[in-house]
Amino acid sequence: MTKIKGNNDGPGGRNETYDIGRRKDVPRSKAVKEVEQGLHPDAHVIKVKKRKYVRDNPDRSKSDNVNR
Repeated sequence: MTKIKGNNDGPGGRNETYDIGRRKDVPRSKAVKEVEQGLHPDAHVIKVKKRKYVRDNPDRSKSDNVNR
């Protein structure tokens, strides 16, 4: 399982880039595409105001959420 962490680097704290495992500053569009392709089975994509974002699948742990 690869950890995905949002960087909160966009306007209003939106995630414009993500850190995925050892890869830093992966653009949101690339991260979304990877999740949609099933490369990160512990994450899913949500759409907010016509923009797609990566979210962690629900579980009981807060420490592995995209926005920690």
